[in-house]
Amino acid sequence: MQAIVFDTKPRFVGDHPDPRPAPGECLVKVHTAGICSTDLEILRGYMGFTGVMGHEFVGTVVEGPARWKNARVACEINCVCGRCDMCRTGLPTHCRKRTTIGISGRDGCFADLIAVPERNLHVLPDAVSDEEAVFVEPLAAAYQVVKQCPVDTRMTVAVVGSGRLGLLVAQVLAGTGCRLQVVGRNPHTLEFCEKRQIQSVSVQDLIPRNDHDLVVECTGVPEGMKIALGLVRPRGTIVLKSTYADTGSLNLAPVVIDEVSIVGSRCGPFPEAINALARKEIEVGLMVARSYKIEKGLEALEAAADSKNIKVLLRINPR
Repeated sequence: MQAIVFDTKPRFVGDHPDPRPAPGECLVKVHTAGICSTDLEILRGYMGFTGVMGHEFVGTVVEGPARWKNARVACEINCVCGRCDMCRTGLPTHCRKRTTIGISGRDGCFADLIAVPERNLHVLPDAVSDEEAVFVEPLAAAYQVVKQCPVDTRMTVAVVGSGRLGLLVAQVLAGTGCRLQVVGRNPHTLEFCEKRQIQSVSVQDLIPRNDHDLVVECTGVPEGMKIALGLVRPRGTIVLKSTYADTGSLNLAPVVIDEVSIVGSRCGPFPEAINALARKEIEVGLMVARSYKIEKGLEALEAAADSKNIKVLLRINPR
């Protein structure tokens, strides 16, 4: 099969071995996949990952139990044991033995085929297109913010970072009615916010006042945490969405001095993301800047690193 493989550097492979589903797994033909900031961090050494890249995708089940055959699906990325203390207490995304699709210990979706646990699959309604379905995984991660930190109309909230994830988080937060501001560098993505009636400000024009109840850090770079610490009020909360290959030289003294709570936030609820996309509550179509065939995957990775492109897709087996 065709695949984009990373082992010190990314490469396109035209004859990569097909995956063999283990018991309890399905084989999925990948239609479309999305490139996200975590994929770009893997290129810098994040998690020491080697193998087939990618974790955001939509596909059709081609092998597995009869009830799944030909189902069009999105897939959760944490593959868990179901037996450890975390799994038994209802926290499977923190499974002690988990592997993570395209990130840790398991091949990803930048390929013709992927083997995934049956329990990870979610059937997609016709109202969600393949292009939209690619956003299910990151949108679920955006909804996790309000799962972990309930937000109401009285709160002042900032999203630091107007990239792929930041725009999804901002749209989810806008639905709460809070006083919301998005801080970013890219005029293209800040314009996207303004068109959605979401207040935005360039980081160059930002005057930090330590007056926000909640700050969500989505930049993907250590500088974003420094900005977040300048925005959050004493005893406020920072939700950290970024994963850094290099943490740089962060000064965390303000966390202690101002008694700031830091909440790590990762994966979230797929059903809520799928329903929001089906109801057209979240705009994702305008976020897609470019799409490439899988054999042009290296060009796609370069394009995804270009700030002018919000979201770059791989067309692998388009329907």
